[in-house]
Amino acid sequence: MKDKQFNIKLREMTTLELEDLLQDSSSSLTKLKMNHSTAELENPIELRTVRRNVARINTELKSREIQEAKK
Repeated sequence: MKDKQFNIKLREMTTLELEDLLQDSSSSLTKLKMNHSTAELENPIELRTVRRNVARINTELKSREIQEAKK
């Protein structure tokens, strides 16, 4: 259910906001990976969630790019 809500929020955001969110999420993912490699994470599922959110943001950006190319 949260995934659908996240996707709806992504569609409502502007491209600039999506790019900022992508940068923040990517840096967060990198930090989580580093922490996971050096020590045990409190919630390792968070790593998967952030990775999937980054993929969702990239998918939305790519679909917008394709729509702009069709115009």
